[in-house]
Amino acid sequence: MKIACGTDIVEINRIKNAIEKLGDKFINKIFTKREIEYCESKKQMKYQHYAARFSAKEAVFKAISNNIEDSYPIGWKNIEVTNNEKGKPEIEFLDYNMKGIKSIDISISHCKSYATATVVIIFDK
Repeated sequence: MKIACGTDIVEINRIKNAIEKLGDKFINKIFTKREIEYCESKKQMKYQHYAARFSAKEAVFKAISNNIEDSYPIGWKNIEVTNNEKGKPEIEFLDYNMKGIKSIDISISHCKSYATATVVIIFDK
């Protein structure tokens, strides 16, 4: 068994500026359809939620980096951040077979200026 951790923090204004400058080009490159629907549903708070999901994906990349031979086949949209029925965030890998994961846990938080995420993954080996 191996435990891996990844963490990330991002300025919300950095994500807001990217969205305002690049629009759908940026959003559709980074986020899945379900993530976009979720963030857009948050109205005035949408930038915090986009930033939190961006940070979560970065944290996942950091946690899995030592367990993949080549990082190029996995992209932003292969990692989806959803919420379970209780609102807890969860990670799902889409169109990518991430081998050896026994369990994955994520914590996301945001305030007025920053969004952060921490991911802990337990691998079989």
